[in-house]
Amino acid sequence: MSLSDSLRITPLASEDIPSVSDVFKTAIVDAFEREGLGHLQADIRQEIESKIQMAYAALNPQDTAVYFWVARAGEVIVGTVSYAPCGEDIRVCTDNRLDAVGELGSLYVLPEYQGQGAGSALIEEVKAFLRKRGIYEFCLDSGYKRAQARWLRKFGTPYISVQDYWGPDSVHMIWLCSVIDPEDSEHE
Repeated sequence: MSLSDSLRITPLASEDIPSVSDVFKTAIVDAFEREGLGHLQADIRQEIESKIQMAYAALNPQDTAVYFWVARAGEVIVGTVSYAPCGEDIRVCTDNRLDAVGELGSLYVLPEYQGQGAGSALIEEVKAFLRKRGIYEFCLDSGYKRAQARWLRKFGTPYISVQDYWGPDSVHMIWLCSVIDPEDSEHE
């Protein structure tokens, strides 16, 4: 049985926070290290803390602007994804042109489960959630080169690429994506 056969996507629950925090700690450290940025310990800590705070925000019933899901393989949480108003990097890089478009974010999968469909399943969950609400586009961004390569394959040319955003020779890419897949003929 493949991971995608046993994978379950569920909304985040309060009892998931410790496991979700562990996913962030593991996956974010791994992403920074693979990018050659493992020495940026303060940035790593800030990224982990901001993601944990977003997860907590999603648990607040008064805050309906943040939604969060987890991917489970059996009882183990192996990945996360969120949907929320677009973040500061997107607002800055687009001169606020995408402010009305929500952002798919916090997409992290434990390293040992990457490349097995968990990330794609999480993205599909967000797309289904948005379609049910009559929302047909979302944005996402990345400064990680490895993630950018995946998003280029999955979503094509970015809406915008900002050179030297994170420093010399760094590129920050932002995609504006359709919730409807091109091969989905029921909406043509």
